Amino acid sequence: MARKPPAFDPFGALQALDRHRVTYITIGGFARVIQGTEEVTRGLDIVPSTRPENLRRLDAALREIGAERADGKGLALEDAVAGQPTIDLITDHGEVKIVPTPAGTRGYDDLRRAANREPLGRGVRPSVASIGDLARMISALGNEQQLGELRQLRRLVELERGRTRAIER
Repeated sequence: MARKPPAFDPFGALQALDRHRVTYITIGGFARVIQGTEEVTRGLDIVPSTRPENLRRLDAALREIGAERADGKGLALEDAVAGQPTIDLITDHGEVKIVPTPAGTRGYDDLRRAANREPLGRGVRPSVASIGDLARMISALGNEQQLGELRQLRRLVELERGRTRAIER
């Protein structure tokens, strides 16, 4: 039986990923909060590069933060990423989800083109999926419970476009 997740500490998890030089894009609720939505999240969702060396670095970072799979299976990321849509983990810093290919995308290489590095403090600057890509992922899921988040993202896109037009004038 998997342990209960401790309080969410995104800095601890992100710092471990940085220490091990893991290449990833932050997605999900935490990424939407960084981009400006008003919601609460309890975990960190990432899309790692699935290159073998990066998966080895990710595995080392996850072991450092005491990651265990929520389903009780072994960590073995190289095998898991090939067949799992999502790998749910419990870590010393809260919930972490590994999502090799999020709905509506082709994975890391697709998302990295529009991702931005966002300074969060404490030396942490994760790559965060763009507002458009976050909206694309929610739309592809077709989850009616996330319509509020989708509306917020679309509003952020409109605000960004308005700001860009004002700068161009």
